[in-house]
Amino acid sequence: MTSSNDTLARLAEVIEQRKAADHDKSYVARLHAKGLDAVLKKIGEEATETVMAAKDGDRTKLVYEVADLWFHSMIALSAFGLKPADVLAELERREGLSGLEEFALRKAQSREQHDQQEGE
Repeated sequence: MTSSNDTLARLAEVIEQRKAADHDKSYVARLHAKGLDAVLKKIGEEATETVMAAKDGDRTKLVYEVADLWFHSMIALSAFGLKPADVLAELERREGLSGLEEFALRKAQSREQHDQQEGE
């Protein structure tokens, strides 16, 4: 049986390969050629479609839309030289932390960064 990590890693490799492909033959290449704004716009569209599927209670469509959202998010990661493993490592780092603890930690870090920038 293949693990989810393997599936994501394989998909990330395909995305990397297709970035350099012919724009007329590869959706990934075409989207990358349009630039980061086009990639981000597509993520926004897919996020909205995910929300709508969830609001409709359509489980099959929800899975389909989340797959689209993940795929386009992986294209964005690729644009920054990142891989699914980077996101998985962050999720693993958060494992065992409550959401409230994580939020408080991020808020404190943000304040600290702001204070440092003010001091420069």
